[in-house]
Amino acid sequence: MRRARKFIMTVLAVLFAAIGTGASDAYAQQYPALGGPSPPAPVLSQPPAPPPPGMLTSGLQVIVTPYLWLANVNAAISTPLARAPVVDTSVGAFQLLGHLDGVPFLGSVEFRDGPFSLLGDVIHLPVGTNITTRNVFFNGGNASLTTNIGTAVLLFHAVDQPVQSLDGGVGFRAWGVSSELTLNGGLLPTMSVNRSAEWGDPLIAVRYHRELGNGFGLTAYGDLGGFGVAAHVDWQVVGTLDYTLKPWVALRLGYRSLNVTASGSDFGYNVHMKGPILGATFRF
Repeated sequence: MRRARKFIMTVLAVLFAAIGTGASDAYAQQYPALGGPSPPAPVLSQPPAPPPPGMLTSGLQVIVTPYLWLANVNAAISTPLARAPVVDTSVGAFQLLGHLDGVPFLGSVEFRDGPFSLLGDVIHLPVGTNITTRNVFFNGGNASLTTNIGTAVLLFHAVDQPVQSLDGGVGFRAWGVSSELTLNGGLLPTMSVNRSAEWGDPLIAVRYHRELGNGFGLTAYGDLGGFGVAAHVDWQVVGTLDYTLKPWVALRLGYRSLNVTASGSDFGYNVHMKGPILGATFRF
């Protein structure tokens, strides 16, 4: 009996010790401050990195450039008048503002996504000037010329490096030109002629940009078109010195020349527009 009682007491002591140890571990895990191991810290998800300046969340960049172009406008306009078959008009770069017949609009916008860009440019320029004659058949006169130009070019970024970029592409330029000529009577009576024309020219275009450091850079753009499809020749060149104020805004100062020679059954235009250009580029 003593041996049986002693065995039973030993077994009960072992059971109570095991139960006590398990309960202590469970209690410590539930209340780590009382000595149990700390549970693993929750993993917090990191917020997505913000897009770089000048880029929308979709990856599309929108680049807007309003500008002021003090262009010298030289135009030779064909007329059906036997005594004045061609009338030449010229407005100097610093005279342009004084010869405006309306509110001009000049600006460009570029949509860039990956290696491709769609570049658009719009010009609305209404000007007027007096005409000088020899005061024999006609005693002077006046002329007004309203030019609407829209250019769209699809560009591919052949070179896109931190210090330089080179783009090439194709597009078109749409022209809308309307003119009104009045010659005051001399030996011949007063004559008035109105002419207007619209056409579009295919283009090939190239653009190059080079960073110079300290926020400065150079940009050169050129296109060539017409090829006899509508105009005989249609071309322009633009060169600017750029200065980056912020990652999203840059100032541009340079020179631009835009030229076209076109003719039809009842019109003829030889227009040259050239002069200094000042603009600001905003990236969104």
